[in-house]
Amino acid sequence: MGRHILWAGTAIWLGAAAMASAQTTLTVANWLPPSHPLVSEVIVPMTEQIAEATGGTVKATILPAPLGPPGAHFDFAVNGVADITFGVQGYNPGRFRTTNVVELPFLGESAEDISVAYWRVWEKYLQPAGEYDQVKVLAVFSHGPGEVFLKDGDPSATDVLKNRKIRVGGGIVHEVVSALGAVPVEGPSSKAYELLSQGVADGITFPYESVAYFKLIPQLKTAISVPGGLFNTSFYIVMNKAKWDSLTEEQQAQIDSVTGEALARMAGQMWDRADAAGRAEMEGKIAISPATEDQMAEWRAALQPLTDAKLAEAASAGIDAEAAHDMLAAEIAAEAAK
Repeated sequence: MGRHILWAGTAIWLGAAAMASAQTTLTVANWLPPSHPLVSEVIVPMTEQIAEATGGTVKATILPAPLGPPGAHFDFAVNGVADITFGVQGYNPGRFRTTNVVELPFLGESAEDISVAYWRVWEKYLQPAGEYDQVKVLAVFSHGPGEVFLKDGDPSATDVLKNRKIRVGGGIVHEVVSALGAVPVEGPSSKAYELLSQGVADGITFPYESVAYFKLIPQLKTAISVPGGLFNTSFYIVMNKAKWDSLTEEQQAQIDSVTGEALARMAGQMWDRADAAGRAEMEGKIAISPATEDQMAEWRAALQPLTDAKLAEAASAGIDAEAAHDMLAAEIAAEAAK
């Protein structure tokens, strides 16, 4: 009797041990505060969906402290320092030329529409450039349209940005601001309040979400809502390739079912909610005016050479940038029409 109980207990223990060893744990690097919606409403739900889709055989755990600066995170995934990382391609200047396609002016009103369109274009046209060959891409997506926020001035003037010092985060927005006659002031988002409050910058280009999140509303008086946005910022979520290859084909298919376009859509929806909340916070505090027809005519003309140059730069990565840009516009319009 005792021997049977011993064997039964051993069998249960061995079964539990086999289940434990069968579970794969993925580490997820994070450089943002846990309260940031990109973490709380995208990365956290992504980890939950991965666990659910794989029946608990794959668990993703967000690391409690940053492993390094935001710009290092793509290589953290390449080198296996973390299994999953996310970030902004623009934090690695010159490395991701294909992102130019989605960061151009006047693309669309909704981060969800742009992000879903971006994923589809990435799969068809951008992926073959090989910029992401060292990782497994779980999603690429865009934040909401970038607008113009100023401390003072007539927002309807066509030369409202002339010689104005505008805080930018680098990348294409630096060139956009320059093309419109303003003086770009480089600085990370975390320094935006300081730059505005100390008079180093006269204004900022940001989506509505960021102005609210970084507590800049008291520093700003007027805003110009630009149809389609003056710019967008591209993001990635990627996974270490060796870790991906270590999963079973079934687990890979299960993770694919909750990432890719589904994850891009979830991220875009988050940015749209955050933008709506940010804009609501500005009620009665920042006067938001739509860009005038004269402003749009002047800005479109001023930014066309930049658009052409950025598409040429994307094409130098070996893709049909014009076709990618055309498909992006068509897919954004199709999503917006739903």
